[in-house]
Amino acid sequence: MQHTIYKYLRIIQQDAWLAPFSSQLAERFMRFHQTVFRLEEAYGNLYDFAGAHQKLGVHYDTEAQGWYYREWAPAAEALFLIGDFNGWHRSSHPLQKKENGIWEIFLDEKTYADKWIHGSRFKVLVKSAIGEMERIPAYIRRVIQDQTTKDFAAQVWHVPPKNNTAPTNNSVESLARRIKAGAVPLLIYEAHVGMAQEREGIGTYREFADLILPRIQQAGYNAIQLMAIAEHPYYGSFGYHVSSFFAPSSRFGTPEDLRYLIEKAHEAGLLVIMDLVHSHAVKNVLEGLNYWDGTEYQYFHAGGRGEHPDWDSKLFNYGKWEVMQFLLSNVRYWLEEFDFDGFRFDGVTSMLYLHHGHASFNSYADYFNEAVDQDAVTYLQLANWLTHQIKPWAITIAEDVSGMPGLGFPIEGGGIGFDYRLGMGIPDYWIKLLKDLPDEQWDVVQMYYTMLNRRRDERTIAYCESHDQALVGDKTIAFRLMDKEMYFSMAKNIPNLAIDRGIALHKMIRLFTIVLGGEGYLNFMGNEFGHPEWIDFPREGNNWSYKYARRQWSLADNKLLRYEYLLTFDRAMIALVKRYNLLQPGLQVHLLNEDPTNQTICFEKGGLIFVFNFHPTRSIPDYQFWVPQHGQYSLVMTSDEPEFGGHGRIDPATEFFTNEKQFISIYNTQRTAQVFERVA
Repeated sequence: MQHTIYKYLRIIQQDAWLAPFSSQLAERFMRFHQTVFRLEEAYGNLYDFAGAHQKLGVHYDTEAQGWYYREWAPAAEALFLIGDFNGWHRSSHPLQKKENGIWEIFLDEKTYADKWIHGSRFKVLVKSAIGEMERIPAYIRRVIQDQTTKDFAAQVWHVPPKNNTAPTNNSVESLARRIKAGAVPLLIYEAHVGMAQEREGIGTYREFADLILPRIQQAGYNAIQLMAIAEHPYYGSFGYHVSSFFAPSSRFGTPEDLRYLIEKAHEAGLLVIMDLVHSHAVKNVLEGLNYWDGTEYQYFHAGGRGEHPDWDSKLFNYGKWEVMQFLLSNVRYWLEEFDFDGFRFDGVTSMLYLHHGHASFNSYADYFNEAVDQDAVTYLQLANWLTHQIKPWAITIAEDVSGMPGLGFPIEGGGIGFDYRLGMGIPDYWIKLLKDLPDEQWDVVQMYYTMLNRRRDERTIAYCESHDQALVGDKTIAFRLMDKEMYFSMAKNIPNLAIDRGIALHKMIRLFTIVLGGEGYLNFMGNEFGHPEWIDFPREGNNWSYKYARRQWSLADNKLLRYEYLLTFDRAMIALVKRYNLLQPGLQVHLLNEDPTNQTICFEKGGLIFVFNFHPTRSIPDYQFWVPQHGQYSLVMTSDEPEFGGHGRIDPATEFFTNEKQFISIYNTQRTAQVFERVA
């Protein structure tokens, strides 16, 4: 059967180098379909299987006129509902054990209408093999933290849920469909709600909606990627140690505030992608899922396989039906209850391999061996399938550094089903280049081919830097380029060679990456204008300060500072990419001239001619190179324009004509990118 199937898998037809691994690809394909078949036999369809959140947790039953609380805890000995409603009495409200490890209690409205009230706190007391512990319900949708005791508790939340049958904003759906069709580039603005404001403190969903969304819209991006949405006990984890998977973080406001943010984003023509963490979970016992029913294997693998060696967190058992149901229900929940437009799946490399990425990937054999976690692969296929079943236009992105073939390929063709994969090697490359080599040793030919080094049958999100490069212990590109000079010499009236160099290269690196690096682009908030400081969340080591857990937008707004130049350039760059649709899949790049001596490279893409001169000092008058067509060319954009902080050495009104050998002649200024278009 597998031998027959692999012949028809499109992924092998498009990449002959995968033929030796056809049996593994066929097995991947079959495992997915067999799992779907088994789920359909038991539940009717995958969508209904992913509906556990509609039964488990707290729900009001209109017919029974009261509230049901249900929990899956197969190994627990007893469960008791405790909270404000019963004076936190530890035994007065026991749950009854039903089938399949489900526990249940019913609170009738007549008795509890004035006790089980909106905003009151509660927990569940679990008696198990490890003793008695007060826990947060696994499927709970609202969790709050007491600011005095720092204790977390579930909260009764009676606000009527969103009408799930309401249609998605038509303009947003149209935008997403056009992006997926390749008619519009995907341009992502990665953001963290809590640190998006300028004041020292934690920002809110509503502040972000009212103050930050207009900035993103004006910048020209068409999608935002929100981090740290699911509840997490430690703010400094950046949201990657999730405790309550169905609860929007209360640090930033209420669930209704999050819905407000998403609605405002949609009104502004922005897609909203959630940074979804299904790769691991926080170890915390009181706040999270760990040892929930008294066993270490309820949600996670037992023993060492359930421990992440680097992240100090727990690893899900993706082969267990109840775990798959928990996570798939989570996918459905965020799409339907909050109207997210897709997901960026965090830590996919860690999920794919039992070694979690601690290995070399030098050949295809490294992707098809016993180190691959087949259960995780199947789960990711199911998550993609479900996402696109609920919203065909939804966008899914995989954070993977390994380069697993087929990750961004359709499931029906033999892939795992993501729409995009992150080009994680690109920021690593820029960091290495900036750290290890002086400018005059940069190899422009290597730089060019590094940007193009990706699978052509899978879409890639290119980026120079994300939140990872902005954290304490690392440096943003701006800080690597300009360092401490950013604190003293960013005023427009203060000449400084280090700042001139930094601004010039900051612009060039970004344009080089967005044009060559992929079929989509991502920027972390503030980096577009060279935000000068790292991210450091409040902790004991910085006296619990929020000084570095914010974004200083006023720097970019200040007309006296050079940050404005970088912001203006970023807007022009995004507009250029959108105007010429330079990121459309399949758009070819043609190398026209490689000149290592002058650190210049020229290429054509989308009908535009790009010239990048990375040389620190060498500006060359009458620089000639061959172009694909005879005719007249005009300058579309140059990074040397004064409004971008350049020196204005190139007259934008200049016309360029080919000679009899089909060469054009330009003034090739140092540390400058120039873009030309044939006009006649």
